[in-house]
Amino acid sequence: MDCDKSKKRRDQQRKSCRAKVLVIFLVVVTATASAFLFSGGSSANVRVWKSGVLSIRDRNIMQYALSASHDELVQLQDRLAKANSLVETLLGKQADASEVATGAEEEQKLLATDELWRRRLTGEVKLAVGPHKLPLGFTHNLGSDELFPTLGQACHRFPEELEKYMNYEPGGECPSDESFGQRLMLKGCEPLPRRRCRPRSPKGYVDPTPLPASLWALPPDTSIVWDAYTCKNYSCLENRGKISGHYDCKDCFDLRAGGREKVRWLSDDGALAYSIDAVLATRPTGTVRIGLDIGGGSGTFAARMRERGVTIVTTSMNFDAPFNNFIASRGLLSMHLSVAHRLPFFDGTLDVVHSMHVLSNWIPDAMLEFTLFDIHRVLRPGGLFWLDHFFCLGTQMNTTYAPMFDRVGFNKVRWNAGRKMDRGIEMDEWYLSALLEKPKT
Repeated sequence: MDCDKSKKRRDQQRKSCRAKVLVIFLVVVTATASAFLFSGGSSANVRVWKSGVLSIRDRNIMQYALSASHDELVQLQDRLAKANSLVETLLGKQADASEVATGAEEEQKLLATDELWRRRLTGEVKLAVGPHKLPLGFTHNLGSDELFPTLGQACHRFPEELEKYMNYEPGGECPSDESFGQRLMLKGCEPLPRRRCRPRSPKGYVDPTPLPASLWALPPDTSIVWDAYTCKNYSCLENRGKISGHYDCKDCFDLRAGGREKVRWLSDDGALAYSIDAVLATRPTGTVRIGLDIGGGSGTFAARMRERGVTIVTTSMNFDAPFNNFIASRGLLSMHLSVAHRLPFFDGTLDVVHSMHVLSNWIPDAMLEFTLFDIHRVLRPGGLFWLDHFFCLGTQMNTTYAPMFDRVGFNKVRWNAGRKMDRGIEMDEWYLSALLEKPKT
């Protein structure tokens, strides 16, 4: 909206400048024409005899007058051209100066708006926004004398929701509003600014199952508080695939023998289903050590990699189920991040990045491309990006997504595409599984 207002203001200024040029031009032309007409066009007068026949002398006088008038017109045209050029130059400089002034004015307004927003804040929100002054002697290497706490750039667009989220007693118990906080995250208010409260501990807490048994064991129900979820125990989550309305990772809490989680990534069909062992075999032994699983559900991919000596960080959101808690209970590392968040890893540090189903056509194209470039950034040279069952419409595969992967700059190690099947019927949706490598040079 601010950009639209600024554009309209610049258009109005350009129209005003053009109007001024036209007015000045008309004034100059009118004045010149008036001077010419009132001067008689020449100092010589042309006389016509009543008979209508001009003498030779009169014809000579007229020719002289016409010649003189022509010379005057040429001179006037030259002067008008010079005047017009000068006016355009002056107005051009005025327009440039006006644009600079407008840009500075807009910047000042933005700064004033941000400053006004900060001035209106109180309590925990104001403390979270900062800044906080550094002690003397600690500014040399930082290049600043103050620190700003991390706060999602979009938080200031939702002041009412932010005030509500930050309305808690410092030092006390955090409100039980997990879904509300996640909605703020999806609006770009990430990371969330709440800092000085303690989450409620569950009653009758029991220590987790020791490793390695914890990788495939349901945790005790007393390990978390169930207020925010439909299911109130892990047995309910284990059977959520049989409950109507649960479609997101509906089987991923079922760790029982014979369940889908127990067989994931163990076999390779040479097509869409890649096995972990086949992927690891594409790299020298022991060189895949650390990695990331984006939107990793209940953490089974990380568990399988842990069995092979690879440490995987799993990102997840707690949509209608305690995914992060479940991952941690298995002895694995989880991070509560949305898919829009910039990956919190330094450049060129990870050996492998994996994502199944999450990175697909439901993500807006621009955001998906941001994410792909971010994956490329955090992978080390020679690192692997395992895109697992990416889904899209058939018309999108070659027109949108294949060119997008090419723009990012990965090398293709494996690339398999196939139609999605529903009860034996081919759909107009396609799956893509790919093993991509970040080039070493």
